[in-house]
Amino acid sequence: MDMFDDTPDEVAPGQNSPEFSVTELSGAIKRVIEGEFSHVRIKGEVGRVSRPRSGHIYLDLKDDKSVISGVIWKGVSARLETQPEEGMEVIATGRITTFGGQSKYQIVIEDIKPAGMGALMALLEKRKKMLAAEGLFDPARKRPLPYLPEVIGVVTSPSGAVIRDILHRLRDRFPRKVLIWPVAVQGAKCAPEVARAIDGFNAMTPGGAMPRPDLLIVARGGGSVEDLWGFNEEVVARAAAASAIPLISAVGHETDTTLIDFVSDKRAPTPTAAAELAVPVRHELVAWLEGQSARMGQLLSNGLSARGQRLRDMARALPRAETLLDGPRQRMDRAGEQLGPALIAGVQRRRVRLADVSGSLRSATLRQRLANDRRRLDALAVRLGPALGRGVAAKRDRFESRAKGFRPEALARDRAVKAEVFEKLAQRLSDAGVRQTMGWRQRLAGLERLRETMSYKATLARGYAVVRGDGAVVTDSKAVRKAVELEIEFADGRVKVGQKPAPARKKGTPEAPEQGTLL
Repeated sequence: MDMFDDTPDEVAPGQNSPEFSVTELSGAIKRVIEGEFSHVRIKGEVGRVSRPRSGHIYLDLKDDKSVISGVIWKGVSARLETQPEEGMEVIATGRITTFGGQSKYQIVIEDIKPAGMGALMALLEKRKKMLAAEGLFDPARKRPLPYLPEVIGVVTSPSGAVIRDILHRLRDRFPRKVLIWPVAVQGAKCAPEVARAIDGFNAMTPGGAMPRPDLLIVARGGGSVEDLWGFNEEVVARAAAASAIPLISAVGHETDTTLIDFVSDKRAPTPTAAAELAVPVRHELVAWLEGQSARMGQLLSNGLSARGQRLRDMARALPRAETLLDGPRQRMDRAGEQLGPALIAGVQRRRVRLADVSGSLRSATLRQRLANDRRRLDALAVRLGPALGRGVAAKRDRFESRAKGFRPEALARDRAVKAEVFEKLAQRLSDAGVRQTMGWRQRLAGLERLRETMSYKATLARGYAVVRGDGAVVTDSKAVRKAVELEIEFADGRVKVGQKPAPARKKGTPEAPEQGTLL
């Protein structure tokens, strides 16, 4: 066997085939496979994908009949423009080798790319469905843009026409402070740098040394699907969806669509349009404010004029100030004239009454009455002490007997039972009120339907009309001839119709039928 370099020199007696150790045989197979398939390109569908903590990527490449294992080392995976995902059709470039520890062969992938535009579109559609199922595209979660942001954060390439267009447009419309976070806008570094930029702007402290933006713009010029693919990565879409700052996506031209457009709060067709969405036009605001100020001044002047006229009209209806005090002055003078005699008469009456009362008062009588009251008070004081003691003792005994029978837990149970009964009664009352209200509403609805059914308005809506003569409904031609004025009611209103009097007929002339004439 020429292909094995580790052929042993000694052969066991009686046997033609040499003996190999497992490691020797595994190494020989490894050298043969690596020599025959040193560098290959494989097209297939990505199957199982595993990303352990080591940073390496283990995956399967398969077609309708076979499967081959693959590994992407950590250093290579960090440089890949497209990360492999299950179900993606790719073209993998690498070398075939073996893994003796598990008796398997595998491909060590050095580069992996989607197999054409169809694979990219299929991957994009798969990501779009996944993110939509998570609710990241829901219009309800999109926030309104601030009307006039103080600081605008721009995530784009620092060298290019995009940032110049944005700054120029902002300067023309309404100059604002702009913070630029430079990122790569295509290639393998695009997605992680854009995601870190969005997270970095959100991590800024409001009111800090570096002001936190009130609005973010993620912008890039037009390009192919491959050039814009960084903005289709899941990490960028999730960073945009998690942003607490309102975000405008302006990636590509109007016909270009990326995943960030679906999760952003507003999509702009071009970077220049993003600047127009971010700020209003200063001159238009100034003109609007001047117009509002003029309107406010005119309204204020009109309001003052109207109120002044109303005040003057009300003043004319009021009596003169000098006439308001005439009546009170006259009443005061009349009362002043009557005050002196009334005081004198009152004093005389009180003097006579005092004389009558003082005549019946005698000092001996007062002393005797006072002595009687003092004796009665002393007798009551002697009886008061024992009576108070007996009363206090009786009340104390009654209080102690009642305190022994007092049980707080019984009162608590009783209160809980009564509270439950009360809640049930209240609920029953509420339910009865609701049912009664619903019954009334249903009855009113039925009456309303009956009223509409019985009303003649529905008949008018079908093209009929009601004719009234001198205010009364007429139902025949005789009543029409007798009426001086006719009124016809249609479904949408009433029309009055004048009627001329018929000419007088001569004697012997047969009476002609009267005809109304419309005016």
